[in-house]
Amino acid sequence: MSRRAQEAFSRGQAALQGGNISLGLFWLERAERMSRTNPNLKWAVGLACLSAGRLADCLLRMRELRETYALREAAFLEVLCLVRLERLDEAGCRMQDALSRFHATPETHPIADQIAAAGGRLGWMTASNNGTLLIRAARPVRLLLDGQEVATGLKDGVHVLSEGWRLARQLEVRSGRRHVLGSPLDIAALTRCESFVEADIDGLTGWIWTPAEPEHVPQVTLWDGSHLRAEAFAQDVDSDIPLARNRIFHVPAALLPPGDPGPLELRDANGHLLTGAPVDPLTGRLVTGQTGGLAARFQPVAVRSGMPRASGLRASPGCAVVIPVYAACSTTMACLRTVLVTCPADVPVIVVDDASPEPALASALDRFAEEGRILLIRHDRNRGFPISANDGIRAAEGRDILLLNSDTLVPAGWVERLRARLIQSDTGTVTPFSNDATIMSYPSVDRSNPVPSLREMRAMDRLCRDVCGDGAGTGGDRIELPTAHGFCMAISADCLLEVGLFREDIFAQGYGEENDFCLRASAKGFRHLAAPELFVAHVGSASFGGARKALGARNLQILNALHPGYNQLVKCFIKADPLHETRRRLDAAALLRLAAGRPAVLMVQHDAGGGVGRVVRERSAAFEAAGELALALRPHATGCLLEHVSEEKRFPNLKFSLPRELPGLLDLLRSLRVRVVEWHHLIGHAPAIRTLHEALDIPCDIFIHDHIWFCPRISLCDGEGRYCGEPDQAGCEKCVSRWGGYLGEDISISGLLARSAHELSSARALMAPTDDTVRRITRHFPGLTIQTIPLEDDAELQADIRAARPGLSGQPLRVCVVGGISQWKGYDVLLDLAREIRAHRLPIELSLVGHTHDDDALIALGVRVTGEYRENEVQDLIRQQKPDVGLIPSIAPETWCYALGQVWRSGLEAVCFDLGAQGERVRKSGAGLAIPLGIPAFQLAAILMRKWGSSR
Repeated sequence: MSRRAQEAFSRGQAALQGGNISLGLFWLERAERMSRTNPNLKWAVGLACLSAGRLADCLLRMRELRETYALREAAFLEVLCLVRLERLDEAGCRMQDALSRFHATPETHPIADQIAAAGGRLGWMTASNNGTLLIRAARPVRLLLDGQEVATGLKDGVHVLSEGWRLARQLEVRSGRRHVLGSPLDIAALTRCESFVEADIDGLTGWIWTPAEPEHVPQVTLWDGSHLRAEAFAQDVDSDIPLARNRIFHVPAALLPPGDPGPLELRDANGHLLTGAPVDPLTGRLVTGQTGGLAARFQPVAVRSGMPRASGLRASPGCAVVIPVYAACSTTMACLRTVLVTCPADVPVIVVDDASPEPALASALDRFAEEGRILLIRHDRNRGFPISANDGIRAAEGRDILLLNSDTLVPAGWVERLRARLIQSDTGTVTPFSNDATIMSYPSVDRSNPVPSLREMRAMDRLCRDVCGDGAGTGGDRIELPTAHGFCMAISADCLLEVGLFREDIFAQGYGEENDFCLRASAKGFRHLAAPELFVAHVGSASFGGARKALGARNLQILNALHPGYNQLVKCFIKADPLHETRRRLDAAALLRLAAGRPAVLMVQHDAGGGVGRVVRERSAAFEAAGELALALRPHATGCLLEHVSEEKRFPNLKFSLPRELPGLLDLLRSLRVRVVEWHHLIGHAPAIRTLHEALDIPCDIFIHDHIWFCPRISLCDGEGRYCGEPDQAGCEKCVSRWGGYLGEDISISGLLARSAHELSSARALMAPTDDTVRRITRHFPGLTIQTIPLEDDAELQADIRAARPGLSGQPLRVCVVGGISQWKGYDVLLDLAREIRAHRLPIELSLVGHTHDDDALIALGVRVTGEYRENEVQDLIRQQKPDVGLIPSIAPETWCYALGQVWRSGLEAVCFDLGAQGERVRKSGAGLAIPLGIPAFQLAAILMRKWGSSR
């Protein structure tokens, strides 16, 4: 998929450079759909949409890029789109925001003139990091920094800002009370730097840039006060920010202080430490394995557990909460509010303000301190998380510590539950569950969980407390972790006394310091415990901007160099997954609460999505509307996964290994009051699922989706992609012997038929989408009563169909195919038709809104292949092809065909082969042609031309 996306991007760029905007946009959108999380593709497609006049599509992408990445170029292009769409009021608001945060390049000046004039503004302004201010104003204006007037009578032109302007928070340009567009300017936003530094064997290397003005050449202030300009652009920085223009710098080893200078400070033009600084030059030797002669603090110590400590009850010396804070005022204040209303009176709250750049946050902390609600420690300059945490721990004067990130939300009773876990003398640290805490994440441990609201956090905590016990330190489960997680970390005073504090010399702003502490504690025999009875919400790691990934990677490398075997320790924990059963109990309890006593329907499906997945979703919506709980069972690597259909990601831990954990699954299904099992597909499932309804003593209904009941190849096609014609049993045996089957089990044709006959006849109800499916099943299993339940309303789908009409002379006939086209869905038919068109230069253009197993072969023959799509995109994609007719090339009898519905919904007639559901539906409706199966490609082309392209 990645290779295809790159190829599509290259084709799109080449087409754009050749002047073919429409073709270029087609290829770029294909690439974007194949790599939906790539912001650089989103940017490229947005630009192409702008060139093609698709302003709304460009606006949508630019707005997303601006909101997600604070991308300057996207902010100004968003304004441009709004102007061209004549939404001038919105354009004015967006331009005000853009000019107040970003430097405006000369290309944006005309549009700023236009918007200022249209909005009746005095003019506009933009500032640069080089200390200049450009003013365009109809009359003289005043300049103010933080409300203090510093210049008056300024006219159009460029003006030099006074020394120290960067120290101010706000710059205003106004006449009286009237501001020019862009005023007041947020100086911190304009001057913000993204940066990173690390040590290597040759010295110090890093990068720095100014996102609000990428063309500005920044400078780095070194530890001795000298300056270094970063002029060259980096080529290999792994950045999540689109259009990032990182500039590299290097300090050679020869220029570093001699010997062992300790951590060195490097700062940006605003006086802020670069991310990764202070940086100790000797870590360059550490991570490259050149540890000979290094100071003792850098000598690697392999991961090991110390001698087990005596485990008994300990007397706590008291407890204190320590919260280092820096920025994000609203998030930090939300955290503090939850802490202050939940902390017992005898537990002090120590807040360490690490030189916050936000005056509102500093003022709020001052008020809390004056009211006696917190003990406030304030740094005169930013020093990073490890130092801040240590300063708070020192102020706690020997108490147990509850170390808390400032982007967390805590529930009632959190202090008491963590302290209960610390009561054992061998416990070093305790970590609760959270939405974002790596190995302590819940509900999902291997993908991102949504950040809960305060109400949701409290509900999650009630669930954890009710299921896992309240304060399980004296008798509950003692699940050991390899290390604690620093978002919320209880540390015993005994552990701190023996192990010491966090290392302040190598982890800079943070990441890894708590892991290092815990590994040192493990070497002394202390244990690190999970507290699953507590849930603390965590907003997540946004502290270090674009350098987050680089800092994390650097510190992890240092951590592994200091503690060889750390990665393996974590891998072993993840493989063992000792918290799986706890998470499953939580999910089961949450699902039971969601059920609220309602009866349930259990739908058994495969894990391939597609039409079966869609039917299950639609039937689940009907069951839920009727007041029932809709559940689904999917196959899993070792058994099955139970889901709530409409919220399938909410309960990711309801996995059961079969047959070993079948009793637990049955118990849960009984508790959920499952009244019926509805089979949709059993492929991939363990044998125990076939008799699940019998074990539960409830009925089974069967919805027939394909021909798996009598055809081990499922599609009624042989290995060469030909419809088999449904031979007798001997013919089926011969086919399967030659071509193999897809059942994933060793069963003969006679065994399959006997089993299917028993299961179908034993079902309470049988359902199928079309009469054709019913006829085929009853031919093999006579005497069954099968209800026909169409999956869509064909009359509604056909409401907008345009009757066949002659095409315009000189224009090609545009034929559109929809869906994921496998061999039995007609890939070879499509390929042969494309060859016929190419060989005879027929005036037919083929497009595929979808994908195949070999897009490249079709593309080489001139077929436009959009790539995979989402359901809500398909109609727009069909319209973009401007088709005259739809083609359904399936060479197997389908039981339904959602692609046919999409063709009709787009207003097109359809051509298909006369078999299966597709032939039945087209024949009944007359909305197209059902043609004989097996006709050669030249006849198919002739039919298409004769009916829909006669003028061509």
